[in-house]
Amino acid sequence: MRIGKQDQPFTAIATSDADSITVRGFDLCDELIGNVDLTEYFWLLVTGEQPNQFQKAMMNACLIAIAEHGLVPSVQAARMTLAAAPEAWQGAMAAGILGMGSVVAGSSEIAGNYIVSVLADSKEPGQTIETAATSSLNELKSARKKVPGLGHPQHSSGDPRANKLLALAEEYGLVGDHIKTLRTIAAIAPDVMGRPLPINVSGAIPACMLDAGWPAEAMKAVPLLARTAGLAAHLFEESARSIGFVMSHHADLAISYDGPSSAAKQETK
Repeated sequence: MRIGKQDQPFTAIATSDADSITVRGFDLCDELIGNVDLTEYFWLLVTGEQPNQFQKAMMNACLIAIAEHGLVPSVQAARMTLAAAPEAWQGAMAAGILGMGSVVAGSSEIAGNYIVSVLADSKEPGQTIETAATSSLNELKSARKKVPGLGHPQHSSGDPRANKLLALAEEYGLVGDHIKTLRTIAAIAPDVMGRPLPINVSGAIPACMLDAGWPAEAMKAVPLLARTAGLAAHLFEESARSIGFVMSHHADLAISYDGPSSAAKQETK
């Protein structure tokens, strides 16, 4: 049974024959292996185009900025999975990646979509980036929603990773409408929301990558690739000196049961 319209049975990513493997129009062995690095290859694979030196440098910076972020829930899930199944690196890696959602790591995609939305609204007749940002922020405030890409529970005076990425974008000459939109949102947000809201790394990454030419539809791929590297480090350490059951034990001690007691249930019978 066919689901949905499928009239174009093609792929433009890769093919092979008895003598060669072709990826995005390049011979894998003769032109790519040994000639490009993983960041260039990642860009080529996703977009079909080779990055220039500044696009490559921006991607590298973004990947490094979020590859490792301590024992966040996705990392804990991965390490506890490996502790329970030491032979299943693939299962532990999957557990960590599946835990990357709207709060952790996937927030870059949400912030990117928000920046794109505000920028699109600013191009409507009679609108500017300032008016579009103000209107959007007021809507978020009325709905009691957070501002995507702004604020940080620890770095309340400014996320150093975001500051570094935005500075690099300036250095690389990549600042365009998306970074300008993010900065405008960040300038207006404190007055509208009534509290400090610095740009965080989840806002800086999509703004920088969008201005570098990375497609918004593939934004989640950036933190996914980055965090895979971080998860590999945690899983390697977990296999050498496990803390999975330590974390599980501490969680058990930290959480108190507040359901009905068996004695109370007996009394109601």
